[in-house]
Amino acid sequence: MFTYWSLKKYGNKLLPQLIKHYGQQAYYSPSQIRTIVYRKDFNPKFLPLGYILFAAPEALQGIMAKEFPQINIADYKREILSYLEGKSYSGYLQVLQ
Repeated sequence: MFTYWSLKKYGNKLLPQLIKHYGQQAYYSPSQIRTIVYRKDFNPKFLPLGYILFAAPEALQGIMAKEFPQINIADYKREILSYLEGKSYSGYLQVLQ
């Protein structure tokens, strides 16, 4: 399901793009995250990852239930982490642990 390069791009390049366009924030709105994903050629297949990494926890449940009701957030995080175990990755995705 995952590709190393797509995960790495989300983990290393999404936050700098969010900061560039919306300024430094603790969390970004789902619409801000979605906008950057589609405008900056991120794979939209991994949009849930962008939400998990950068959306406010209180917004995360609602947006995931609305846009991706089939995805269990905890299982999704575990799947990403298990995929990355065999890779030598040291980017922002470590916040999932």
